[in-house]
Amino acid sequence: MKVLLLEDDVELGAAVVDGLRDEGFVVDHVGTLRDADLQRSVTHYDCLVLDRMVLDGDAVALVDALRRAGDTTPTLLLTARDRVSDRVAGFEHGADDYLVKPFAFAELTARIRALGRRAADPAPPVLRAGDLELDTARHEVRRRGLPVSLTAKEFTVLEVLLTAAGRVVGRTELLERGWDEMSAPGSNVVDVLVGQLRRRLGSPDPIETVRGVGYRVTG
Repeated sequence: MKVLLLEDDVELGAAVVDGLRDEGFVVDHVGTLRDADLQRSVTHYDCLVLDRMVLDGDAVALVDALRRAGDTTPTLLLTARDRVSDRVAGFEHGADDYLVKPFAFAELTARIRALGRRAADPAPPVLRAGDLELDTARHEVRRRGLPVSLTAKEFTVLEVLLTAAGRVVGRTELLERGWDEMSAPGSNVVDVLVGQLRRRLGSPDPIETVRGVGYRVTG
C-alpha cells in the first residue's frame, strides 16, 4: 500500500514513517496541509493518514474538500483530541477512521490495512497464479506450499503483479506503487528487483518480461 502521512511533529513523523516502511508500506511524509493537498493531487495513494491539527490548519478541512470533490481515498485522522464531539466531527466531514494519540503502532498498521482492504476492488485475500500464492492479510508468500521469504519491496511488487491477474504491468506503474518519492530510484531499479524476486521464487520462472512494456505473472 502507498500511504501519505501528514504529521508536523518531525520526530513522531520520522518514527511513523520508519515503522510503516518496516511493515512494507510505501510512505510519503509531509508536514503541512498545503503540501498534503499538493502531494495527493499528483500521486495516487491507497490511504491518507492525517494529523488533525497542524501548523496551517485542521486536516478536517482537507478531508471535507476532498469528499466534496468526489475523492474517496480512505482517510485516517490522528489527533490528541479524544472528545466524542471531535471524533464525530471528523466522521461527519468524511474521515473513515480516527486514532487518538498516543497510539499503539500495531493498531495504526492494522487500521491502515483494514482501510486498504475496504477500499480495494473485491478480491480474494489470497492471490494465486499456478503454484504461487500470496496472502495479503498474513503478509506471506508460498510456492508449491512452501514459504518464500521476501523483502517488503519484493512483496509489494509481487502483490501488484498478482493483483493485475495476467495484465502486463509497466515499470512506471511498479515504480509508483512500490517506491516513495524519497527513494530516488534509478532507471533500472525495477529490473534489478524483479531479478531478485525471480531468484527467490525459483524455477520455473513465474514472471514474464514483455519487452519494452513491463512484466506479468503467468501460471
